[in-house]
Amino acid sequence: MLEHKSKALDQAAPLDGWQLGECLHRLRRLLEVRMGNPGRREFIQVLRLMEDFHQHQVEQAVTEALRLGAISFDAVKMLLLARLENRPARLDLTFYPYLPAATVGATDPRAYLGLIAHAGLVTASVGVSA
Repeated sequence: MLEHKSKALDQAAPLDGWQLGECLHRLRRLLEVRMGNPGRREFIQVLRLMEDFHQHQVEQAVTEALRLGAISFDAVKMLLLARLENRPARLDLTFYPYLPAATVGATDPRAYLGLIAHAGLVTASVGVSA
């Protein structure tokens, strides 16, 4: 029922007094900030994983997802299943276009030499004017 009426999450009587780990609270905040109400629905899906798995297993998967920056139900479920099957998780980040992409370029040694030469000119010009 909560998946259809996700705004009732904070007032749901069955969840009253349920102690969730900080990682789950953080996941919820991030999902809601990024996606609004659909993010809340996705968080409810994460909570529903506890119908089939222990809470500590779900919390471990959430912690790993947060560490990887893969903030979604799919990532949590994939990490949870991979851990249970003792295999590495293979997350395809193309399914998460809202995550920032990291690009690392090759370092050009000439750029470094240019910095050294420029620093030498600055030092020489400071020494002349002093």
